Amino acid sequence: MAGRFAPRPVRGTPAAVPRQAGAPARTRTWTPDGPLDLALVLGPLRRGPGDPTFRALPDGSVWRASRTPAGPGTLRVTAHGAQVRGEAWGPGAEWLLHHLPSLLGADDDPSAFAPRHRLLATVRHRRPGLRLGRTGLVLESLIPSVLEQKVTTDEAYRAWRLLVRRYGEPAPGPAPERMYVMPAPRTWALIPSWEWHRAGVDDKRASTILRAVRVAARLEEAAGMEPAAAQARLEVVPGIGPWTSAETVQRSHGAPDAVTVGDVHLPGIVGWALAGDRHADDAAMLRLLRPYAGQRHRAARLILLSGRVPPRRAPRMPVGDIARW
Repeated sequence: MAGRFAPRPVRGTPAAVPRQAGAPARTRTWTPDGPLDLALVLGPLRRGPGDPTFRALPDGSVWRASRTPAGPGTLRVTAHGAQVRGEAWGPGAEWLLHHLPSLLGADDDPSAFAPRHRLLATVRHRRPGLRLGRTGLVLESLIPSVLEQKVTTDEAYRAWRLLVRRYGEPAPGPAPERMYVMPAPRTWALIPSWEWHRAGVDDKRASTILRAVRVAARLEEAAGMEPAAAQARLEVVPGIGPWTSAETVQRSHGAPDAVTVGDVHLPGIVGWALAGDRHADDAAMLRLLRPYAGQRHRAARLILLSGRVPPRRAPRMPVGDIARW
């Protein structure tokens, strides 16, 4: 695995993309055709409160640092009344602005969702700005999803934070401090085994990421496929199963039907919200969501936004720290 590759000699920042505090921004203004809540739409792209690629500021702006097909880029999104303004910097600026409407849910059709439960009808009424955004980027959602396999979210967020800060590059433009673009595929492949270990990533997850980045171009092609076909392509890579592929296409494709199966908590949450069954498994969850075929992920999002979760009875999942082994 990664241990056979030579480590990078220096930390982090290739000289090709320096932080440019005074660089002029490319801009775009877009008017959505309905209510839009930036926090709801972009929130799922944030991997924990310390995500180096994402920042939400008190002024209402949301910043994202992405590795686009055109290169690294930083995007700042703000809402001004009924309009949304995007500002972008770096080689990937034009790409980010071109895809801004899709990122904010322009390709989504909330009207396709017909609530069959009072709870979902109430939440949809209270949260009219929920849209399912499409990033058009596969690896930036796939890699953190792999890191989240079979561990607590805190462990996964820590690993993502440490690896991106160490091996990524500073976000171009006047981005907030300590914002980074995630590493390029080749850089992920060059991370030595002991650095995965220090980040708390076991061999199985590290190996899955290494297999994925070796076919990065083929996986990124999946952004142009229908979600089901994209999931099938992702699952060809050993170590990527239905849970990981669904978590990926929910973000890369804005897939309204890509419900997450194999999750520890989601079946019980859905079961409790729709049928009072805290012990529901995947099969029971899928039965309950059957009336929402084609919109099952949206239904699950609305359930999570309702805050209706079963009371906790079991102890929390223990946090492991393989870096101390």
